[in-house]
Parts: sequence; C-alpha cells; structure tokens
Amino acid sequence: MTNAALAQSSAAALNPITVEVIGSAFASTVEEMGEALVRASYSTNIKERRDCSTALFDATGAMLCQAEHIPMHLGSFIGFIPYVLEHVGAETLAPGDVFIGNDAYEGGGTHLPDIVLAEPIFHDGKLIAWAINTAHHSDFADRGHAHIYQEGLRIPPVRLYRKGILQEDIQKLFLLNCQVPHERMSDLRAQMAANRLGVTRLKELCDKYSTETVLAAGRELMDYAERKMRAGIASIPDGTYRFSDLFDAESLREQLEFSVTITVKGDEMHLDFVSPPQVRAGLNVVYTALLSTVYYAVKTVVDPTVLPNAGLARPIHVTAQKGTLLNCAHPAAVDGRIAACQRVVDLIHGALAQVVPHRVTAACNGSVAVASFSGTRADGSLWVYLETIGGGFGARYNKDGLDGVHVHMTNTSNLPLESLETEYPLTLVAYELVDGSGGAGEFRGGMGLRRVYRAEADCRVSVGGSRFISRPWGLGGGLEGGLGSFTVLGAPDRLVNGAGDIFKGDILEIVTPGAGGYGKPADRAPAAVATDIRDGRISSADAKAIYGL
Repeated sequence: MTNAALAQSSAAALNPITVEVIGSAFASTVEEMGEALVRASYSTNIKERRDCSTALFDATGAMLCQAEHIPMHLGSFIGFIPYVLEHVGAETLAPGDVFIGNDAYEGGGTHLPDIVLAEPIFHDGKLIAWAINTAHHSDFADRGHAHIYQEGLRIPPVRLYRKGILQEDIQKLFLLNCQVPHERMSDLRAQMAANRLGVTRLKELCDKYSTETVLAAGRELMDYAERKMRAGIASIPDGTYRFSDLFDAESLREQLEFSVTITVKGDEMHLDFVSPPQVRAGLNVVYTALLSTVYYAVKTVVDPTVLPNAGLARPIHVTAQKGTLLNCAHPAAVDGRIAACQRVVDLIHGALAQVVPHRVTAACNGSVAVASFSGTRADGSLWVYLETIGGGFGARYNKDGLDGVHVHMTNTSNLPLESLETEYPLTLVAYELVDGSGGAGEFRGGMGLRRVYRAEADCRVSVGGSRFISRPWGLGGGLEGGLGSFTVLGAPDRLVNGAGDIFKGDILEIVTPGAGGYGKPADRAPAAVATDIRDGRISSADAKAIYGL
C-alpha cells in the first residue's frame, strides 16, 4: 500500500474519540512546552512575565496547535517553517537540526526581540512535524527606530544546531550583538529544552497510535476548525461593514486614520485594511503580524471555541496595500508593531459591532504600554529591563469590563515588585488602578493602571504605547475610557518621543488607558453606581454628574 493510500485508509478508520484524544494530546504538549520554557528560563521577561509562546506544526508548515499564550506570536510562527522548507529544503533536514531566526522580512518574524527556535520532528526516518517556540529576549534596548537596521541583529532562519551539534560560530555571532549575553544564552537553552520536550511527546504519540493515525488526526482537526469557523461566519448576516479609528503613539506627530471594510458572504469573510504609508518609527506591521491579529480578532467574535490551528484561517481573506503601516515593506522599523495591532482588533470589533453587538465588547485600552530601562551596574555589566503594563478591558453587553489587565494581542503578566527591586536598580513607588478611567455606561469599562518607578541609578528609559489622544470608544451609548500618559515627574520635557535619560532619584509615572462603557449610563443600576463609589471607581461628584445620583 502506498503512503498516500495508507494515510487515506488511516483517516477513514479514525473515529471522533481518537481524533479528540490526539487533539487533546497536541494541546497538552504545547502547554507543557510552554511551562518548561518558563520554568527553565533565566530572564525576568520570560520566567516571570511569561513573554513566550509554543506550538506544533505539521511537516508542511501548517499549524497543528498553538498554546494559549500570546496571540501576537502566531505571526512569528506562520512564516518561519515555510521559509525553511523553501530556502533550505526538507531533503536537507536531519534529526537534531534546530533553526533560529527573528527577521521580519526574511523568515516570517514580526519584530527582532522575538527569537524563534524550530526543530523538525522525525519518526521512523520521516519528517512528520515541527516543534517551535518564540521568546521575547529583552536585550535590544536603547535603539533607534527609523528603519529595521537600527532595531537589533536580523537573523534569517539558520541552523543553530546541525544534527544535534551546536554551531558555535552562529551562537557567538548572536551573543556578540546582545547587551546581556549570559541571559540570552540561558534563555536559548530553555527554548531548546521546550522544543525537545515537544519532539519527545509527539514521537511518543506516534509510537502509541502510529504516525499515520496522528497525522490523519491533525488533518481532521484542521478540517474541523475550518468547518466551525465557516459555520460561525455564516451566522453573521451577509453584508459589508466599515469602521475607522484614530491611532496615536509617542513617536507620531499627529493621529493617523485606520479603517477596515469587512465583507461577509456566506461562510467566508474578507477584510480590507486602509492605513497611511509606513512611518519612520517602530510602529509598522508586517503582513504575518496583521494575519495573526485578524485571526485572533475574528475568532473572538465568530466562535472563541474554534481550535487554534491552520484550519481556522481558510475562510478568512485579508488585504492591505503593501508599503502601508498595516502591511509594511522593507526596511520599515517594526519593534513597536503591537500598538498598531491592538488598534486592528478595535477596527474589526467596531465593524462587527454593527451587526452582532452582543458578541463584542466596547473598545479595550487599545494599547500596549511598554517601559524599557537599561543601564550599567557598578561592576560594569549591562542590564536591561522591559515591562508591558495592562489597562482596561471593554464593557460587555451584560457585565462590566475588567480592570488592569492585558488585552487581545498581548497576554503577559506584570513583574512582581520583589523581582523588579531585587534584580534591577529600580523601586516601585506606586501600582494602582486609575479611578474613573473606565468609561461610564449601563456597564462600565475597565480601569487603567498607574505604575510609578523611582530610579536608584542613572539609566536610559523608553516608553511606548497608544491612546494618549484618542480615547477607547464605548458601545450602545456607553462613554469613552480614560487616556494613557507618561512623564518624569518634575521634568516633563525629559523624554523626547518617549525616550531619554533619567537619573538617580527621578520618578517616572506611567498611566495606561481605561476602556469604553456599554449601554447608556442612565440605565446603570443605582446599586452598581453605589458600589462604584464605595470601591473608588468613580467619585461622588462624577457619579452625580454622569448618572444623576
């Protein structure tokens, strides 16, 4: 029997229980890989903030399963393995090969700090799948963002290991371009361990069920995800829905307009994005990053239970003019691309709110507030610390939004102050919710955060984000959420375009945006308003002005 016939026979023999068991094994494997990566890593950004993701792909580069970590990281995965297969060739691969890469234009990455490691999985001498992960290496600090050449070392997918042997010249080249090389080496080892765990688990699965059965189940799971996505799209009335929003950031002189036109026809959806030409700042979005954002946003509205594999993308079609901010071309800088991607989610939700308002929330904080510090210790060693800070989650049609959380394309944790103050010359002076930053409504939006740092040594700081000018919008009569801001207290001109030097004793205050409310404020229950006043979410004076109480 030929391989094709054997695969077809195995697929026909599959029953739903077997497919479900194998699908659960895929999911548990990628989650276990993620936990191994977090537990084995060295840097605070991975071991504490969990800024990493893991996945399994089939031999052709189609995603079998992604862990529920950070949606943005899908953009770093979906182009990586196809690049290797096209430029290196499957016939040259061997067990023990490991590819490293990060480039946004050669290899499918989305920005340079996200370092991808991918390892081919062989069973009975045949390439059957890939284990892949990415981790944000907080290292390329104090860089310019006029173009990508300023943002760090660009690595197309190349072998870091060849048949299990470390290519020391490649590792040396990488580490030489890093500010904190001992962190990078330790985090790379953690990434290696995570992938090797994925390799082991998938081979064990093949030993138990046979390779043909596992691969056939993977194909069936993709087909199932496609069927569910098509059914969800078909439940949305046919039509064309448009929405526009304004985008601001610390490095822009003026607000920019983004828009989307969504066409639903039967069980397929087309999304066409319009944005200004790419900018001379690190805000641009490569196409794979746009795709990962769209897949996430559409899934949240159409059917959040759709399996996270390549099948969900089949009925979704995305266009955006090349050379624009939402589909940039080389050599556009991309380090802060997630700020624009957050706004893409707002666009999609705003458009679909016109036809399925109960499936979307009011606008969330629409930003990723990023604070990056770097400096030199007394012994001459360099240190780099990066943190992203949550904000408000939009109100829903039947409940309030969440306060002080990460939303949409990012899903990292805050760094506990014990770790912050132990490992870096910084002190956390305040960490609190911002009263009144959640938009009023029948259901109020979530509140933003205020995080205040005191420098215990001279250092360089860079702050990024959005929603400093354009507020998160409400739905159904709900009011807008509060704005974000950042400043060095007593020295408001110290940071230019979000970056500058701060000195020992300086205080940096970062406020993140809140979120929009849902429904008319007049419809909010008096008991809920009283609870808001009691819990400090709104002052008595504001409650009287807004709610008439």
